[in-house]
Amino acid sequence: MRASACLLGATLAFSGTALANDEARLPGDAAAVQAAAADKPFKLSIGEYRYGGNFGGQDMNLRYRRGDSSVWLGAYRDRDFGTQGRAGLDTSWQPFEGSTLALQPSLQWASGGFWGGSFSVELGEPWFVQAGIGRTNTRPYFNLNFDPNDALSLAAGYRDESGRTFYLMTIRDDRLGTHQQHTHAVARWPLRDGQRLTVDILRKTGIGDTGPVDGWGASLGYDFPDWFLHLAREPYQNFSSVTATRLTVGLRF
Repeated sequence: MRASACLLGATLAFSGTALANDEARLPGDAAAVQAAAADKPFKLSIGEYRYGGNFGGQDMNLRYRRGDSSVWLGAYRDRDFGTQGRAGLDTSWQPFEGSTLALQPSLQWASGGFWGGSFSVELGEPWFVQAGIGRTNTRPYFNLNFDPNDALSLAAGYRDESGRTFYLMTIRDDRLGTHQQHTHAVARWPLRDGQRLTVDILRKTGIGDTGPVDGWGASLGYDFPDWFLHLAREPYQNFSSVTATRLTVGLRF
């Protein structure tokens, strides 16, 4: 799927216009991510994507995080799209001491001439709101998060001191006239011994490659201190007619 047809993804501090494979950066989650990265700054993720029948894809992503900033390198391949390298960076900046206001820019590059970026603002604690915008140059790009890229996002939720986080987030195309929209209901629970459970229920609507799209998806993630496992199933992947099943395993070190 090309960026010009489907748009960019959710799950960074920007939430709605997140960079691919940045599963740790959820709205309201900056403190938890920073604490984890202080001990293990590298995260290696390997993903397997099944698109029905024998058709599938693979990706690998290596991220380094220091404080509130990250840089990463990755690659994706499948038999139809081919191979695409990608890289990116993101940060979170609090300009006013004593304030919960956070500014969260990101930038992404991919081989084939693709560029994309996002900017979001988050405010509040323990209740928080977040709003953002994402833009690309609409060059060919295989979207691994499956949310709209050239889009506006809005999130609202709650995070307590234990790390429990609950939020609703909507990402909607505001550039290409597709009316494509994803709405996520996400819950994260810290468990014993540094483990964590994440559940994401997705509602998607809009105009896809073959006509109107109206469907539901879900993902489940389980994190241990050193490694993690995430499983997701999404109909109309990138607003095509394909149902995608994604399995991602990773290691922190």
